[in-house]
Amino acid sequence: MRPAVGIIAEYNPFHLGHARQIAALREILGADCAVAAVMSGSFVQRGEPAVLSKYVRAEAAVRCGVNLVLELPAVYAVASAETFARGGVALLHGAGVFTHLCFGSEAGDLSPLMAAAACLDSEDYHQAVRRRLSEGVTFAAARQAAVREGIGVAAECLRLPNNNLAVEYLRALRGLGSTMEPLTIRRFGAAHDSDEDSGCPSASLIRRRMLAGEPWQAGVPAAMANLAEAEIAAGRGPASLRQGERAVLAVLRGMTAEDLLPYDGGGEGLCRRFHQAVRRGRTLEEVLALCKTKRYPLSRLRRMAIAAYLRLPPPAEPPYLRLLAADGIGCALLREIKRTSVLPVITKPAGVRRLGPQAQALFAAEARCTALYDLCCPVLGTGTAGGEYAAGAIILNQE
Repeated sequence: MRPAVGIIAEYNPFHLGHARQIAALREILGADCAVAAVMSGSFVQRGEPAVLSKYVRAEAAVRCGVNLVLELPAVYAVASAETFARGGVALLHGAGVFTHLCFGSEAGDLSPLMAAAACLDSEDYHQAVRRRLSEGVTFAAARQAAVREGIGVAAECLRLPNNNLAVEYLRALRGLGSTMEPLTIRRFGAAHDSDEDSGCPSASLIRRRMLAGEPWQAGVPAAMANLAEAEIAAGRGPASLRQGERAVLAVLRGMTAEDLLPYDGGGEGLCRRFHQAVRRGRTLEEVLALCKTKRYPLSRLRRMAIAAYLRLPPPAEPPYLRLLAADGIGCALLREIKRTSVLPVITKPAGVRRLGPQAQALFAAEARCTALYDLCCPVLGTGTAGGEYAAGAIILNQE
């Protein structure tokens, strides 16, 4: 039986570093291994719309070497690293076929990542964090100091973003009792969020260039470039929060502090601070700046704003697996998943009607995300507003 590898990704957009990761894992596990991605949908972890629709990004991933793409629902995608990782790993674990979980990291070595994961799950760590928070330091500083106290220099891995996410994947694997074997590949190309114009620019730089109308195609495989150019020509991309900003502000200004409470993230009074800022800020950036403190970083505030705008339900255990795209190998893998999965598999939107209320509520939230995503596109009405229940999976080169 060929290895089946799961990747949790955003592919926003799929770039040369992603292609290099897939090539590297096939060098390690064999050219015939099946690769599946659990991919964020219309909105991503940064608290903003994906630059291109999930259907285009899923098709590009399959054309660039992924065999199967499943959707990571927005309740996990627009969330902290811990929730993002837990949701993605739970979906792959529930499928019952994956032998490996592959993820990129700056470390390129599991040893410090596993040490950090074990530390973060220990009672000594939690006690050390509580002690340092009581001294008035920020959570990030308390966390770093507590881990360094536990594992020494290995704690330095947590200073880098992909390492941080890798550690959360490892924690999720252990928390779920998963038998998937972790496999990390050193991140290739420019650093996360970097403006470095290397042969493999970061996704952030590619998005900025795309939104500015500057050349960006050299940073992505040809299949991704072709699909993206067609979307841009049709007015369906690139999507951005700036284009949907007034819609976001309109929804947020219509909410009470109590309405915002479910998105507070800890009952710390942030909902009241946010409610006041929404009424003073003229732009979303102004709102976030008014809320920002050492305790509330911009990343958390942006996710809170978008989660509230989308009216996302709280994350729970995933109720289904949803197919976005596949090739022939992916279709064969999907047939195996249908035999082994503890979760029902949705290949057509109509399939959700046979599932329970939790699954239907989650799918309805995804449909709402897709409809609101349309408001972030350059030309209104060119997206998939109202069409989520009619959108089927993309199947390429079926065996």
